[in-house]
Amino acid sequence: MQEKILILDFGSQYTQLIGRKIRELNVYCEIHPFNHYPAIDESVKGVVLSGSPYSVRDTDAPRPDLSALKGKLPVLGVCYGAQYMAHFFGGEVAPSNSREYGRAHLGYVDHGCVLFNNISAHTQVWMSHGDTIVKMPKNYKVIASTEDVNFAAYKIDDEPSWGIQFHPEVYHTTEGKQLLKNFVTDICGCQQNWTPDSFVETTVNELKAKLGDDKVVLGLSGGVDSSVAGVLLHKAIGENLTCIFVDNGLLRKNEFEDVLHSYKDMGLNVIGVDARKKFWDDLKGISDPEQKRKVIGRNFIEVFDQEAHKITDVKWLAQGTIYPDVIESVSVNGPSATIKSHHNVGGLPEKMKLKIVEPLRLLFKDEVRLVGKTLNIKQELLGRHPFPGPGLGIRILGDVTPEKVRILQEADAIFVNGLKNWDLYNKVWQAGVMLLPVQSVGVMGDERTYENTVALRAVTSTDGMTADWVHLPYDFLAKMSNEIINKVKGINRVVYDISSKPPATIEWE
Repeated sequence: MQEKILILDFGSQYTQLIGRKIRELNVYCEIHPFNHYPAIDESVKGVVLSGSPYSVRDTDAPRPDLSALKGKLPVLGVCYGAQYMAHFFGGEVAPSNSREYGRAHLGYVDHGCVLFNNISAHTQVWMSHGDTIVKMPKNYKVIASTEDVNFAAYKIDDEPSWGIQFHPEVYHTTEGKQLLKNFVTDICGCQQNWTPDSFVETTVNELKAKLGDDKVVLGLSGGVDSSVAGVLLHKAIGENLTCIFVDNGLLRKNEFEDVLHSYKDMGLNVIGVDARKKFWDDLKGISDPEQKRKVIGRNFIEVFDQEAHKITDVKWLAQGTIYPDVIESVSVNGPSATIKSHHNVGGLPEKMKLKIVEPLRLLFKDEVRLVGKTLNIKQELLGRHPFPGPGLGIRILGDVTPEKVRILQEADAIFVNGLKNWDLYNKVWQAGVMLLPVQSVGVMGDERTYENTVALRAVTSTDGMTADWVHLPYDFLAKMSNEIINKVKGINRVVYDISSKPPATIEWE
């Protein structure tokens, strides 16, 4: 039985980050809403209570039932979690008189407490709360303080429960990972055996048992998630897996041929479908971004369904769903109010009446890449930037035409290949070119032109939730602008997007 840490989510923006940090310690953990977590069995070694945008004093604040956890298992309350265990068990939380947001240093640390093993004196931590604990319950002992926060951390005397009012999971808490390690290994006794190798071995065995001799169909996109899912399934069931790769006419230049070739080199049974004309015809005259997404998604389902029905006795549809998707669908706040309608296989299970298999549903993106490396998938594929499901369809602002696709493919190829040639590609999380519905006057030779503008976009990020624009070298940008204007007929102006997310999004539509 796989040992695990449970993380109860109270809606903090940092909850996923707690999970990622614990996973980096090779300890398996799961994130569940505070009011809907699984039954506690011997596999659960400890529990983390996350932060929250709420105050414990709010009438509608999350109020978990901790009776099955507190005093029975090791518990670490982080920020809201710490304040909850103080406020509702004999202490008091009140609005803070001083600013408790940003960097702080622990002036006092009880180094006799196991939670602070190997933590430096005056270590830097990150505070992010408007309330503070002003009165501690009688059996709570202070184990850390800052200049402004008396009760920065505490231990409950007669039970294995700790609370900290800072965030160990964020980068600015310099020894936060050590603190989490102390909790999950020294306190909870986890073995740190959650590794890519162990995941592959366990998952392949589970897939063999689950699928038996059944046939499975998988929609490949050329991206990391679906590719790793395909190789895992192939390792488990071999020829009983059929992969379908659809050219929707909105892929990058030569991507259909290149990706198809690389999949066949990997031994996968892949059917390539050229559906460019269907997508282009159905997108004709449509400018609204959401409408474009719906047309692209609907057409994908129709083409995929048509091809899948040519395979006899298929029982399962495989998806490259990863853990952030799973968390989002059952989060404490419920599913997102607006979910972009471009998920590659959205709607397929209902239409095709197939059972679902999701071999990567426990993994974060960085873990998917590590598993891919264990499976000997080429770094060229594993290191690919994320690419939107609707492809260039949402990088062409306005209506989509084959000519616009051609122009954008050419410009995009110059930019992406330039990043690779200048050794910048792996320093960027995602990059691409946007074709704008803006024409401007230019001069080429002795002639005036009135042609299109493209915007180059390159961002750094860890998960796409936030992103910052990349400070690409001026010489590189000058070279790209010159090449695109000289080599791509139809473009006479290049601009660089220097907007961060938020407030801007990574894609323009």
